[in-house]
Amino acid sequence: MNSLTIITPDDWHLHLRDTPYLQAVVADSARQFGRAIVMPNLVPPVRSCEDALAYRERILAALPANSNFEPLMTLYLTDNTRVQDIEAASDSPYIHGAKLYPAGATTNSDAGVTDLGRLARVFEAMQKHRFMLQVHGEATSPEIDVFDREKVFIDQSLERIRRDFPELPIVFEHITTRDAVDYVHAAERNLAATITPHHLLINRNAIFQGGIRPHHYCLPIAKREQHRQALLAAASGGDRRFFAGTDSAPHSQQAKESACGCAGIYSALSALELYAEAFELTADFTHFENFMSRNGADYYALPQNQGSVRLERQSWEVPASLPYPDSELIPFKAGESLRWKQMIDD
Repeated sequence: MNSLTIITPDDWHLHLRDTPYLQAVVADSARQFGRAIVMPNLVPPVRSCEDALAYRERILAALPANSNFEPLMTLYLTDNTRVQDIEAASDSPYIHGAKLYPAGATTNSDAGVTDLGRLARVFEAMQKHRFMLQVHGEATSPEIDVFDREKVFIDQSLERIRRDFPELPIVFEHITTRDAVDYVHAAERNLAATITPHHLLINRNAIFQGGIRPHHYCLPIAKREQHRQALLAAASGGDRRFFAGTDSAPHSQQAKESACGCAGIYSALSALELYAEAFELTADFTHFENFMSRNGADYYALPQNQGSVRLERQSWEVPASLPYPDSELIPFKAGESLRWKQMIDD
């Protein structure tokens, strides 16, 4: 197979940051995707309907001319989120869920949730309105091994939420383990999961090859090879509850290579090609279009996109760096060759 044409895909988990960083990255996503679920972990967070709609306007203003890209907005849940915020957001055609960050789990999550019990009325309202809960699924207690945090979150938190609110639709975002794959497979309904291109393409060895590789560091952190293989099988296996969500997260080269070593991988430059690379590892593109273009839209009860995108088997080299305000941005697979290329018709 030397060519792939699929319905215009969507990115069901994307970080765009805010001005001026937003202007540096949004065109990469808009070139490949029709829509994206935009994460709310700005500083300060996107907590209310008003915050989300204002952020949406900034995204639309930053898009290239004639772009049809549609940002799908989300709210940031805190211990103090109000039921009124959920009700207002659920009435908006532009807001498509609320994000649960366990406090301290990842970038800009310090304002996240410390006690699930404080969100009982919020979850009740979300369940009533069929308002999507997007979950960063990691336990954050310092005694928990970083490679075990997803499994512990399933056992201690996700199972509790699903037991207490069985009609609440949930997206388990950027899953990284066989445990998460099996958990989604076992769910009868109201649970789906996104999978990133980097978790399909690298395991935890990539973080340490030839020294510390900060541009391969993300949260949730990449896991053992057996988990990567489980993710590949889930993405390519035809279960409609798995779909694409890049979790593309830009940080400047300085921030990534500093003592902080900020968590996040910038995959948006070549996300579509990276997913194709991953599916090629399975030698089976049967369900590629479903994973990229159908499954997420169906789960979110949104129409599939009009139009199509085309990929051809063509070797090209990912740029070593990209311009970014006051620094450079290092894309995933920088300086490496990819075997698939998105073709842009004139």
